[in-house]
Amino acid sequence: MLPSATPSHREVALLDALRRLGGSGRSAELATMLDVSEETVRRTIKSLAKVGSVERVHGGAHLVGPGSTGQRSASFFRRMGENPREKQEIAQVVLPRICDGMTVFLDVGSTTSFVAEALRLRRNLTVVTNSIGVAQLLANHNGNRLHLLGGEMRSDDRGTFGPVTEQQLARFALDVAVLSADALSAKHGLLFHNAAEAQLTMTITAAAEQVFVVTTHAKFSEQAPHRGPLPQQLDLLVSDREPGKKLARALVDWGTEFALAQPTPEGD
Repeated sequence: MLPSATPSHREVALLDALRRLGGSGRSAELATMLDVSEETVRRTIKSLAKVGSVERVHGGAHLVGPGSTGQRSASFFRRMGENPREKQEIAQVVLPRICDGMTVFLDVGSTTSFVAEALRLRRNLTVVTNSIGVAQLLANHNGNRLHLLGGEMRSDDRGTFGPVTEQQLARFALDVAVLSADALSAKHGLLFHNAAEAQLTMTITAAAEQVFVVTTHAKFSEQAPHRGPLPQQLDLLVSDREPGKKLARALVDWGTEFALAQPTPEGD
């Protein structure tokens, strides 16, 4: 049977939610927005994918065709679908280190989004973020207070950056900041493709008691032109593989702890 040419009420609502999220979203945040189960979201995404309104990726979907917000948003969400199991394992390592009632910053990184999903188990957090996706996941949940920073919206990262973002962030005293990066260098520490994102991380680290970096091992071999905070300000690196000898020595020199995210045994 061919799918109906007329979208259902639920399909229209999901398409509208994707547009409000900048063109892409994870099943968990869409379920929260629409007040339905993730299984319902997955079924609706499957139906919309059949008629070409969305493209399915692991954990969610992004708009395509006339209703799309463009390739930049789609490109970001494809990154969200890369190495999902490894990112979930990284999030599980971070979770015990963040307690109920803490004030936490979460950035726009794809791995950070998995940390945000894990933090739905915590209560009464004060969450500060420049990420639309993080805000949707944690706002109005388990007594959390959510502060979405203002500033210039970048659709490719679904987040805010710039002087306004930095000024608002500087008003907070953070217990923990959870950061991602485009690359991790033994010489320079965190590196970024965008200068505004690199600048924002400096404001974040100045406001935080502890700074956690979450990234898959692929970033160990990447390069980017803009330096972030001093590497000595990084308290913890969590990744899915051990760093090479050069980076491992640098972590020791910086005083940065390394935690390995190991695969969950099958059947657990």
